[in-house]
Amino acid sequence: MDALPGGTATFLLLFGLFLGAFAVRSALRLSRVLRLVRSGERAEGRCSDRRVIDRGRDMENRYRTEYVFAFRTPDGREVEFTDHAPGPFGFEVGAPVRVSYDPAAPERRATVAGPGAWGPILMPAVFAGVLGLFAVGLLAGFAASLGG
Repeated sequence: MDALPGGTATFLLLFGLFLGAFAVRSALRLSRVLRLVRSGERAEGRCSDRRVIDRGRDMENRYRTEYVFAFRTPDGREVEFTDHAPGPFGFEVGAPVRVSYDPAAPERRATVAGPGAWGPILMPAVFAGVLGLFAVGLLAGFAASLGG
């Protein structure tokens, strides 16, 4: 089989690399969240807003719910952030949450992952695992097509 532009081999290679990139991105997100849960500073926070985002008419899942969380740092600064997939049922506005954050950059590195909110850990783990398996399968198919 020809491994140059066009053909099944090229598709397997490009799609495998594409899925692999998303798997790596999810694995990096998982690593950051686990590092924050394990060694980040802790603060009591709350769900400060729940927004419904319209992603456009052409999207299969047109509407997406985004949760905004807020907490106060020890120096009195109020920090707001969004977190990915907080849980299967979400949070009500005003609900208390435990926040783990990096004191060097609390606006950019904070999560509500932990007891009661496993979504920020489970979602990237599932994406990394499933997409990683698909990527390995596609790249193995590419390698097999070169040998045959």
